[in-house]
Amino acid sequence: MNFWEAEVNPTKASLLNCVLPTFHQFCQTHLNQPPETMLALLWDLWLPLSMKLASHRQDLGRPLIQGVLGGQGTGKTTMCQVLCKLLQELGYRTVSLSLDDLYKTYADRLILTQQDPRLIWRGPPGTHDLDLGLKVLDQIRQGASPVSIPRFDKSAYNGAGDRTTPEIVENIDIVLFEGWFVGVRPINPDVFNHAPPPIVTEEDRVFARDMNRRLSDYLPLWERLDSLIILYPTDYRYSMTWRQQAEQQMIATGKSGMSDAQIEEFVKYFWRSLHPELFITPLVESPKGVDLVITINSDHSLGGVYPK
Repeated sequence: MNFWEAEVNPTKASLLNCVLPTFHQFCQTHLNQPPETMLALLWDLWLPLSMKLASHRQDLGRPLIQGVLGGQGTGKTTMCQVLCKLLQELGYRTVSLSLDDLYKTYADRLILTQQDPRLIWRGPPGTHDLDLGLKVLDQIRQGASPVSIPRFDKSAYNGAGDRTTPEIVENIDIVLFEGWFVGVRPINPDVFNHAPPPIVTEEDRVFARDMNRRLSDYLPLWERLDSLIILYPTDYRYSMTWRQQAEQQMIATGKSGMSDAQIEEFVKYFWRSLHPELFITPLVESPKGVDLVITINSDHSLGGVYPK
């Protein structure tokens, strides 16, 4: 990968030797994958990326807020977990914060659903506590310690989810702020006049425009980002297949899961709210606002790494 040629291989090799025992254990306990199958990804992407983040933190002279944008199945959660381990080996206290951790409470979302019955699932713009997000990121940027990091329990209230006990973290160096629309910006509402499926009815278009308008409320949160990485499927429709595969695996272990028809309804709901073709593709193609694009193939393998 040409992007990483500037990396100092001796430093990279030294880091690899340091993290291999921890990485082997992580693969077995968290990824359920043989460590040998993940070594190429560790060497090609995760190691050099962790070194880049450490360097960026040093240059800033204050805590780094790194945005990670990625949809269902792109591997953003796994990548953030691995980067936290690697950066810890480099001496940086790193915390992962998901956009999901900023969801409004269960009680507040019940009120929200009464105000707007279209918000049948948590996730779209409007379902997050933006003041909480701003407070946490500002505290971290200003070097406060300790910081109370909000956490969200998706299993609460039979899967509706609710806030849970926050995590108290001291001396944070780097925040990996990840989510399915982190960094995504509003677009010209006229675009929805000729939007791709599943935005097909006038009701769909009204919903899409309303979600686009609510996205403006998130701009102050995105302004706290020092950098943005996009995990970009070579075809956004892979997320449907990935979700179906994940549910089938879950059902195979004896747990309950959604049927293919339910998954299709679920995924298309989010495509109607913020369609990847309309919101994420322009970000990827834009010359500004994004620092790194990592493409993901249909089998979850790494397609390429492209600096912006």
